[in-house]
Amino acid sequence: MFGEGNSPVRAPERPLVDPFGRAITYLRVSVTDRCDFRCVYCMAEDMTFLPKNEVLSLEEIDRIASAFIRRGTRKLRLTGGEPLVRRGIIDLVNSLGRHLKTGALEELTLTSNGSQMARHAEALFAAGVRRVNISIDTLDTEKFARITRWGRLPQVLDGIAAATAAGLKVKLNTVALAHENADEIEALMQFAAAGGHDLTLIETMPLGEIGEDRVDQYLPLSRVRHDLAQRYTLTDLPHRTGGPARYVHVQELGLQLGFITPLTHNFCESCNRVRLTATGQLFMCLGQEDQADLKTVIRRTETDDAAIDAALDEAISRKPKGHDFVIDRRGARPAVARHMSLTGG
Repeated sequence: MFGEGNSPVRAPERPLVDPFGRAITYLRVSVTDRCDFRCVYCMAEDMTFLPKNEVLSLEEIDRIASAFIRRGTRKLRLTGGEPLVRRGIIDLVNSLGRHLKTGALEELTLTSNGSQMARHAEALFAAGVRRVNISIDTLDTEKFARITRWGRLPQVLDGIAAATAAGLKVKLNTVALAHENADEIEALMQFAAAGGHDLTLIETMPLGEIGEDRVDQYLPLSRVRHDLAQRYTLTDLPHRTGGPARYVHVQELGLQLGFITPLTHNFCESCNRVRLTATGQLFMCLGQEDQADLKTVIRRTETDDAAIDAALDEAISRKPKGHDFVIDRRGARPAVARHMSLTGG
């Protein structure tokens, strides 16, 4: 298994800290830009994916992730595209799991559309994963096919059941879409509560050309929360999972409900995370274009950790205070040109 030759990781001697005093303890890694769905808020239907030689190898992903862990990253999330369509993904998860055993890494998690989860849930648990996020935007079969274009709802429901049976804690993610699932929010809450899952609602984000009008689909979660508060008892929770969600407890359902609101509420003040793309570009902010090329650094040398450290220091010194997300109501253009599948969800 790649990565086995590395010595046990000690506590970070030189943590990564940005110009605003925020320690970088959370890395999200897109292992592929490919996906077996074409969700209307994420991709165009006729996507052109990256040539394989431009994508980091699993060994290169392991090396960069391990450098971050050595510098203080405590939480690592694998994303895509759909991470479980990447060939050899379980080998990567097994290798990264060694950092859980040393105590250098606190949590290794994964975000998935659920389509391949039934095949891999037990292997993920065996590798040390204890929590996964699975996206589900509707419980209606026809609507699900329309939103995902290529997806099948029963396959995702089977994936959720398999993850739960394997011992994985499942959090469901729902992108709020004004004309698709605004009337299903309560049904999704009830579904999550019945299965013992948490649920997080997400505002649509202006990333990449998708062939759809985001202005038309934008649903402010401030409005959703206001409406829910008329029917349910919502209690703010201090709970954080390392991400941008803010949580409430829904008393009547016994549900932990999260809200990710990049547009109605800037969530940047406590940002502790950066994102590595499948091509080895490090984005210090999801909502800005500034990036650092880590692929070139690691392909220049196979052993020089000092070069990686220097590249990380330089990159984190440019981490901005906040994002530039805004829905362009004149032209419905994305605030950022790259697709979410490239950056990682």
